[in-house]
This record gives sequence, C-alpha cells and structure tokens, in this order.
Amino acid sequence: MALTALPQNAAARNIVSISPSVAPGTIVISAGQRRLFYVVDTGVAISYPVAVPKRGKEWSGETSVAGKYVNPDWVPPAVVKADHPELPNFIPGGSPRNPMGVRALTLSNGEVAIHGTTHKMRASIGTAASYGCIRMLNEDVSDLYERVSVGAPVMMTR
Repeated sequence: MALTALPQNAAARNIVSISPSVAPGTIVISAGQRRLFYVVDTGVAISYPVAVPKRGKEWSGETSVAGKYVNPDWVPPAVVKADHPELPNFIPGGSPRNPMGVRALTLSNGEVAIHGTTHKMRASIGTAASYGCIRMLNEDVSDLYERVSVGAPVMMTR
C-alpha cells in the first residue's frame, strides 16, 4: 500500500510504528490502550481510538473478519437483552438508534463485531463499555471498512 493512501486527518487516526512481525492487512486491538491498529505496511499501522469490552466481557486471542456490512440491522444478543429488556428486538440499519452505526465487520468468534456507534454513544470511545464488540467512531469504521478484506486476521491483546 502506498503511504499516500493513508488518512490525512490525524485528529482521530494516527500513523504509528508497529512490530514488523505483524503482517500487513492484520487488525490488532489493544484493550489496554483502547486502540485498534490496522497494519498497512511492514512496521506501519493506522491507529484508531476504540471502546473495548467491559469487565467480565473481555476476550483475547486471534480471530478473523467473517463479514462486512453497510448500515447493518441489529438484533440485541441474548446477554444484552437480559441486561436491557427495554431494548427493542430489532433496530433497522440506518436508524439513529442502531448501536452498530454505519459499518460493521463481523468476527468469526461469535456474536462480536468491530462496528460504528450512535451519536449518543460516541463518548464511550476510549473506554471499556461493550459486551464484547469493538466500538469505533462512524468516520473511523468507514475508513477501516474500505481497507479491510473478509478473512483479514484480527488479534486482541489485553
């Protein structure tokens, strides 16, 4: 990838160094740093701020991108619905109340995704707030969506 294709807006995204042992095309999520790194070249990554899973919902290890969705619909997983029975059973894609935001990258390890967020939940970025998903600003998940392929490796570290 040419470095000229890297984002020019450094407010939300920064170009950073990363271990040269991580292959280009890999997503690395650091729960401790509350950052997602997309490796664009050997030793070079784009860094995005994210919300990570809250206490008791953390996970680590390796998975991959299973699917890519524009304005995804949302059905609350059973664990979310149990804690928040007031939630509707279905929120259509494109709704301002849809917690998936404008894009979603589903992961192969179950009901987990890297996704956007609602306007109301933007303040959660940089915190541990989710039920297992990785929450991004809509503008950042849109940028990542354009760069990532189905099958891309994903690594979550604590």
